[in-house]
Amino acid sequence: MPHREQDSEKLLTPAEVAELFRVDPKTVTRWAKAGKLNSIRTLGGHRRYRESEIRQLLDGVGDNARMSQPL
Repeated sequence: MPHREQDSEKLLTPAEVAELFRVDPKTVTRWAKAGKLNSIRTLGGHRRYRESEIRQLLDGVGDNARMSQPL
């Protein structure tokens, strides 16, 4: 049976992502609805986020925050 990376990647809940970004879980959901975060839907309709994508965003959050500041 071939190994699929996507199947073994850890998925985070909105609460876990919110903790990493230090925001409310509803903010994470709003970001996903706005297309700022990619999410996966479970069979029950709940959102999950790939840990690797969240870690990449966290690593670049300083650059993104500066770019989004009004001039």
